[in-house]
Amino acid sequence: MALDREQVMAALRTVQDPELFKDIVTLNMVKDVKVDGSSVRVLVELTTPACPLKDTIRRDIEGALQRIGAKSVTVDFSANQRNAPPTPQKDLLPQVKNVIAVGAGKGGVGKSTVAVNLAVGLQRTGAQVGLMDGDIYGPSMPTMLGIKGIVPQLSDNRIVPLYVHGIHAITIGSLVEEDKPLIWRGPMAHSAFRQLFAENAAWPELDYLIVDLPPGTGDVPLTLCQLLPLTGAVVVATPQQVALDDCVRAVHMFETLNAPVLGIVENMSYFVGPDGKEFDIFGRGGAEQAAQSLGVPYLGAIPMFQELRINSDAGNPTANFEGPAKLKESIEQIVQSLVAQVKLRKMQTPSPELNIR
Repeated sequence: MALDREQVMAALRTVQDPELFKDIVTLNMVKDVKVDGSSVRVLVELTTPACPLKDTIRRDIEGALQRIGAKSVTVDFSANQRNAPPTPQKDLLPQVKNVIAVGAGKGGVGKSTVAVNLAVGLQRTGAQVGLMDGDIYGPSMPTMLGIKGIVPQLSDNRIVPLYVHGIHAITIGSLVEEDKPLIWRGPMAHSAFRQLFAENAAWPELDYLIVDLPPGTGDVPLTLCQLLPLTGAVVVATPQQVALDDCVRAVHMFETLNAPVLGIVENMSYFVGPDGKEFDIFGRGGAEQAAQSLGVPYLGAIPMFQELRINSDAGNPTANFEGPAKLKESIEQIVQSLVAQVKLRKMQTPSPELNIR
């Protein structure tokens, strides 16, 4: 039975993006459709070539078209290479598709822990990921990644990121004397960030670059946010009111800088005892309520697990995905929610018209 393009498009409108819960035609993901009798070829644009749900989308398209009589279905994928809307610093990291800052209104909420596990979690979906440790006052990546004492190599006088746990990482902790305090004023930090992390860093092509910001809303995080072409920011908080007050300030800082807040993560949300019983030590759910009141996405919660602390101290974040199921699931849920928010962000960028013939 010969098909026509109206039938094909109607069938494609029944295929939903698994993360955004809208059909792929409405989301403008269908870029080309060719119909030849009962043979159909469809080109679908993804936000990243490493989209973890590519196979699901392919199966759903094949099923939808076979139900209307297609005998041969070919699904091709392309990747949206556009970054966030242009900014004055857009060309600083042209090889990076998405720069995501991870910040917090105060220290001690597990911002660096979240940044590391987001990076490793994104890599586990098949994406190419980099991690920039921009916390100049307390760089913790050498410990969390297990790279203490390892000095990065140079190539053409540029710093080559260390490749560890499947991600490319640069930390200022590898470039200064161990245990030496870093006392920098704003202009010094601005110059160091630009030279060490952008101009003189040999970052490869990346789907995501996660940037661990210094805590607070002072001069250094402001400088870094203005320096980098941010796709958006993730704000980390713990549930208690004191931390949430500072979380609100961090959200407002990013909004002031026109950096979209991709979501809030509640860290140390609750404690899971050896018997599986849950204890709300800090008052669970506060970050979700703050996100609702601020009108920003809530990405999820990470419970308190002894294994998370042990793995961080041991420099083995990969083990967080191999231990307690609830810990693994909580991180993966946040990763999936973040990918969906990045996708929504990129959907706002105009793209070429659909080509149907």
